[in-house]
Amino acid sequence: MKYTKILFSIVFTLLSVVVFGQSQLKRAPGTKPQAPKQQQQPKPQQQGDKVELQSADSLVGGVFNGQRIDKLIGNVKFKQRDAVLFADSVYQYKERNFLEAFGNVRINQADTVTMRSDRAIYDGNSRIAKMVGNVVMNDPRMTLTTPSMDYNLNEKTASYTEGGVIVDPENRLESRRGTYDTRSKMYTFQQDVKVATQDYKITAQNLRYNTLSKIVYFQGPTFIRGQQGDLYAEEGTYNTITKVSNFGRNAYILTKEYRLGGDKLYYNQNTGYGFAEKNVSLRSLKDDVTIRGQVGRYWRDRGEAKVYGSPVMESILDKDTLYLSADTLYSREASAGRTKSMLFAYPNVKIFKKDLQGKADSLSYNRTDSVMHFNRKPVLWSENSQLVSDTIHVQLRNKTIDRMYMYSNAFIASEDSIKNYNQVKGRNMVAYFQEGNIRRVNVNGNGESLYFALEGDTALTGMNKAICSNMVLKFAENKLKTISFLVQPDASFIPPHELPESERQLEGFTWMADLRPTKKDVFAVRVPEKKKVTTPVKKAPASKPSKKGANKPAVKTEPLKKNK
Repeated sequence: MKYTKILFSIVFTLLSVVVFGQSQLKRAPGTKPQAPKQQQQPKPQQQGDKVELQSADSLVGGVFNGQRIDKLIGNVKFKQRDAVLFADSVYQYKERNFLEAFGNVRINQADTVTMRSDRAIYDGNSRIAKMVGNVVMNDPRMTLTTPSMDYNLNEKTASYTEGGVIVDPENRLESRRGTYDTRSKMYTFQQDVKVATQDYKITAQNLRYNTLSKIVYFQGPTFIRGQQGDLYAEEGTYNTITKVSNFGRNAYILTKEYRLGGDKLYYNQNTGYGFAEKNVSLRSLKDDVTIRGQVGRYWRDRGEAKVYGSPVMESILDKDTLYLSADTLYSREASAGRTKSMLFAYPNVKIFKKDLQGKADSLSYNRTDSVMHFNRKPVLWSENSQLVSDTIHVQLRNKTIDRMYMYSNAFIASEDSIKNYNQVKGRNMVAYFQEGNIRRVNVNGNGESLYFALEGDTALTGMNKAICSNMVLKFAENKLKTISFLVQPDASFIPPHELPESERQLEGFTWMADLRPTKKDVFAVRVPEKKKVTTPVKKAPASKPSKKGANKPAVKTEPLKKNK
């Protein structure tokens, strides 16, 4: 009997322990686990921290398909480390450390990032929340709205794939896909990206945006359209606060007057200043003139642009392309203070066109009046003719040469079929063109001429020499055909056997065919002038023979051999 009492005592003790354990499993919603169970839990790890229930109005639990599921209803709150989840109801999968939340779901992390949605699932092991339905994410600097979003609480990054819109005090951004790093405050947008600022609208396929610095980073073809002009780039940055752009790869600025492009491009919208490097192109939209070089500068408010680094200008003239090069090309638009639109080229100007070539120290092109000024002893070549003067002005009409004015020490020479040089000089000349070809030249003052008469373009019959104040030269097929004397000339005809070499040239004549630019010369890379200066200094001793030759009479027997 004594042993029977001991046995019953042990059984009742065991039963009480079992009942106590069951009561713990069926504890009321919102109650915390008992201390003994907490002591049995392992120390928190980066992966596998248990999601802890903080409160709920009611709890209904059960085992389904072999796993324990608790349904918590009303004012549900869960916590894991620095994150808190709120919802109207939650399914908790304790064994998987997994939650399904429904209705007014809200996740707050570190009191800085807040996310809201209609429903969500949360994996406590990976700490990834999948938010679905009317998702809104807020941090102190922006608001993101999207149909669905994944948020990694470890990495503190959000991502969406069904389209999202981000709004901050200065900008509105949207894209099909995107990610946001809440630590670096960096957004990465992909596919159908659109950014709207107060001054610009940006479209791109790949773009990043920092909500702290307010800088947009381009990664792919990007268009920026604004009231002051448009911008395009395939990589670079745009500061939405300072309005400063730094672009790369096929970048350009497009305004009402110009299109400035280059591999590298800087543009300040506030000041209207642009700077381009490498493969620079500057196109004037009004007259369809394009300038290419290696460095370009643009001042929007001043209506000025400059290109240097072996620049070349291209323009359509006489239904053909005119190429012009110089060390620097400078364009200036007409404005309220100045009525003329101008282009300046300096120094070492060279031009090339199929039927017209030339060189000069500097050039100015009045695009308003269509007048091109060649300054400081320019030389022009048209077919077999060479035109020289202290200054030459070319008047254009409908992008075709109409007239050419030669001021001071004007000299025209043309080469005939047997290598003689017909020559005319005077104080001033006016050349008239038809369909781009020279037809007539008027000589005004101090006229002198030498004209070689040929028989059948193969035999010299003599030379006409005349001195007459005013003359008229007629051309056909770009060759000198006749000379008319408007005042009584002092003229003579010299047969070939009486024609000395010294009489074959007028004073001041120099045939400069070796200086005639080719298209290759115009596009050649030009060495900066400082480097050119050092070359003759090193070769000074070699100049002595040429100095000795300078004392001899000009070469007369083989004038072409000297120049070819």
